[in-house]
Amino acid sequence: MPGTATFFIITAGLRRKPDESRLDLINRNVSLFSQILVDIRQTDIKEEAIVFIVSNPVDVLTHLAATSLSLPWKQVFGLGTMLDTARFRSLIAEELQLAPTQVKALILGEHGDSMVPIWSTATVNGMPMVGLTGYDANFQRKIFEKTQGSGAEVIRRKGGAGWAVGLTIAEVIHAIALDRRQLLPVSSMQQGVYGLKNVCLSVPTIIGRIGVIDQVELDLWPKEKQGIQNSSNALKKVLADVAVK
Repeated sequence: MPGTATFFIITAGLRRKPDESRLDLINRNVSLFSQILVDIRQTDIKEEAIVFIVSNPVDVLTHLAATSLSLPWKQVFGLGTMLDTARFRSLIAEELQLAPTQVKALILGEHGDSMVPIWSTATVNGMPMVGLTGYDANFQRKIFEKTQGSGAEVIRRKGGAGWAVGLTIAEVIHAIALDRRQLLPVSSMQQGVYGLKNVCLSVPTIIGRIGVIDQVELDLWPKEKQGIQNSSNALKKVLADVAVK
């Protein structure tokens, strides 16, 4: 097991406005984030250091960190769709009147407007969700619409996610500190799963003591794979704009 490593957790950032997409934050947060990266480089950052980004837009900022810091790609990653996934599971459980701990389902892709609900692998207490009473296309649409809108709703009601995002951050940190090798939807530089490269977004990712241990390509429905590709394309367009600035 590796020795003690420096661990940077970046949470600084301006809050998203109620009617603003997470990607709209790029113009207001990149300058702040870039200065933080300068400060990290000035600490004589060690090669075994881990950098974990929470600030939004998390996929874009994770990409900036991964390409700006002289660290292996496995040691730079972001919170990704962890919070979206937690909300997704909770809303499914609420609709089915079950305990949230029994629901296993993922949101992948961008942490933002092009996020992708993964229904093909969703289970309840280990059993496929397909076939459950009330589970149909209308159920999927209703739950996903609530998941997409929940972030803006929380901001309107109380100004920020607070406790929920704290719990998801803690889950990632525990996976690293305890070397749990846990499969989580975090954002990292893509190495080829689903044909993705040179972009940071969330795919099923094994997290442990060294950071990203592996990116896993689950067998998804064609429309889900296409959705992840669409997320990649949307993020690359934003990154192109950032490069110009």
